Amino acid sequence: MTLQTPRLVLRLFCENDLERLVKLFTNPGFMRFSGSNGYTREQTGEVLEKFLRWKRERLPSPFAVIDRSSEALIGYCGFLHQEVDGIDEIEIAYRLHPDFWNRGLATEAARAIRDHAFRDLKLQRVISLIHPDNHASRRVAEKNGMQLEKETTFKDFPTEVFTMTQPKWRELANVGW
Repeated sequence: MTLQTPRLVLRLFCENDLERLVKLFTNPGFMRFSGSNGYTREQTGEVLEKFLRWKRERLPSPFAVIDRSSEALIGYCGFLHQEVDGIDEIEIAYRLHPDFWNRGLATEAARAIRDHAFRDLKLQRVISLIHPDNHASRRVAEKNGMQLEKETTFKDFPTEVFTMTQPKWRELANVGW
């Protein structure tokens, strides 16, 4: 499965992505707001294995974000399976290398994933979990049409929960948003 936007290719992860992911997950900017300054190669391998397991199980999973102009793997955007306040949720998560911040690329990727969630996967609800100090991520969620539902604690961090539902997505799509 591959999704394309004007500047990005989003494709499912494969085992060959480990070395490129290690470069991302050891970058402190990339790992900002994750509770870590960086992951070891082993920790990154565990993340990749989780992504691949979800793919094998045909569950919604993250996509590798590839910059069309350089063909570089610059981050991920897609679905994470989270438990928030005792409820199983599907999160639209996004994270890009700092060299690719402030260009609208996270929004471009997140919109493609949102549309895939509702149009192709027929999901009824998605969330995005955002640290209150992560203003850029909050803007991506808002530009993606998501609305703040609540504030909670997630993995020992204060977290804002942004949501969108299938009916809200259809309403936005019908007005040409």
